[in-house]
Amino acid sequence: MKILLVDDDDDMVKAIADVLTKQQYLINIATDGEMGRQCATHVNYDLILLDVMLPKLDGISVCRQLRQAGSQAPILLLTAKDNATDKVLGLDAGADDYLIKPFDFAELMARIRALLRRGSSSASPILEWGNLCLNPSSCEVTYEQCPVQLTSTEYRLLELFLRHHNRTFSRGAIVDHLWNLDDPPQEATIKSYIKTLRQKLNLAGAPADIIETVYGLGYRLKSLEEQTAQTLETSWIEQQTNLAIQKAKENFKAKLSDRLTILEQTISQLQRSHSCEKLRQQAEHEAHKLAGVLGGFGFPKGSQLAKAIEQKLNTQPTVNQVRSLLKLMAELRQSCDLSSTIEYSVANPLLLMLSDDLNSVHSLLKEAENYPLQAKHLSFPEKVEIHQILSTIAAQNPDAVLLDLDSLPSFQDSLTLLSALSEQPLTVLVWTERELLLDRLEIVRRGVDRFLHKDLSPAVIFKEIAELLKKDWTEAEIVMLGDDSHVLHRMRSRLAASTLKLTTLESLEKFWQALHDRTPDLLILDVEMRHLSSIELCRVIRSDPRWSHLPVLFFTIHTDVETLHQMVLAGANDCVSKSMSDAKLLSRILNCLERNFR
Repeated sequence: MKILLVDDDDDMVKAIADVLTKQQYLINIATDGEMGRQCATHVNYDLILLDVMLPKLDGISVCRQLRQAGSQAPILLLTAKDNATDKVLGLDAGADDYLIKPFDFAELMARIRALLRRGSSSASPILEWGNLCLNPSSCEVTYEQCPVQLTSTEYRLLELFLRHHNRTFSRGAIVDHLWNLDDPPQEATIKSYIKTLRQKLNLAGAPADIIETVYGLGYRLKSLEEQTAQTLETSWIEQQTNLAIQKAKENFKAKLSDRLTILEQTISQLQRSHSCEKLRQQAEHEAHKLAGVLGGFGFPKGSQLAKAIEQKLNTQPTVNQVRSLLKLMAELRQSCDLSSTIEYSVANPLLLMLSDDLNSVHSLLKEAENYPLQAKHLSFPEKVEIHQILSTIAAQNPDAVLLDLDSLPSFQDSLTLLSALSEQPLTVLVWTERELLLDRLEIVRRGVDRFLHKDLSPAVIFKEIAELLKKDWTEAEIVMLGDDSHVLHRMRSRLAASTLKLTTLESLEKFWQALHDRTPDLLILDVEMRHLSSIELCRVIRSDPRWSHLPVLFFTIHTDVETLHQMVLAGANDCVSKSMSDAKLLSRILNCLERNFR
């Protein structure tokens, strides 16, 4: 039997095609409505599986146009829409049946067999002709209950005769029913298949002429008395079908994380671009597709959650609604056993607490529930190895780290770990009982963002943490002035991996105009400019009320105390060395931005 499958979801198409192929059906695939309409117009199919939501032309329109053109092929609509109106529209358009996604593959196979029976002269699920039986559900052929081993082509040929046992088929008609038009066999090949099919049936005990030749016309089944059909046990083909379904589920699950990530990222972008209708439609469409396929692949709860997400995306969501959607996405991942792939979304930054003070950590975790962030606790290993701790932190991919200095064996271990953390583009907070000013100086020199004493209450601590993490600086506007094109090009390369928007300028006139046009979030000045003193320029900027609060970062090769002192007096917020690592440079830039946004 030849079936046309029209669906644009790659995972669903592959799964259905694999299962149907195991059932000995010949499958043609169309990935949009217009392609499906054209295929069904030019080829005679025994059945059409038609998704409702399709690119170019929706499934209901395809169905209506095919019926208007006179097509009599049975049409089974597949869709995630389960309201009565959609069912009525589909059936009124000429569909023969309507299957709601998510569906069970066994039910899909049963409905296909039922529709194919309507188009044949046999009303029984088992196709019989005398002692010859063919079970479409198991793809098993027997004669007098003895198995007959057939190739897939021989099986389809016999099924064609059994479904239309009163009809004579010419060789050309057999080609039309059993082969694709782009690769038809020669008519002599049909004769060869008929011969081998007769031989195998004869070896099983059937008459040698059970398939007779009608000279000048073609072939047909020779008339025999009908016999009572026997229910057959599950065959090897059934097992192969089940294996195909299981493999399809595994392949789908392997790709599911990427599909969820795409939907998650699209929803996250709505938080920044809440008025973007295109983004909303993309997210709604993907949620609709997931709702349809998740149930079919063994994730019924995931299907329900995807439907809930789709419903919430019917209108443009607010910022709070986006956060609610991202929580649903987290539940969706968990329901699909994929929670470890992406545990935290951009809307809920992750705070990693490194401490062995379990009582205090418990209080902090409880307080964290009152804030739009995720908090996670890690204990230090018995043997402190800095590289191991850094590896553990990197595996969690946090946005911020709260480091309990009192849990480490020595203060020097704390400083070593802080120095390593300062190389990472994340927010670092220390939590300690230390009071000495010299200790604080050593800690701050490592680039710490907050120094939190253990006397502070959990509420005060998390107020500070939330203040640090509440702003997204990753798309901040930065302007850099310098007269060395190599230095400017190098800076563009170093920040290329980030989402910071960097504008580099060599002209003072263009620079001054850029301040008015772009209103940047941060200004970087190259100290080693040949014809202009960046320190004097900083004083000019600070004297203007419009730019007096603009963060200024000096970029230099000079680290002597006198030069640094002049930069501070001119109003610089920070000074970084040109030889600094890329990660540390990015961290210092984000620190400057964070202070400005706070």
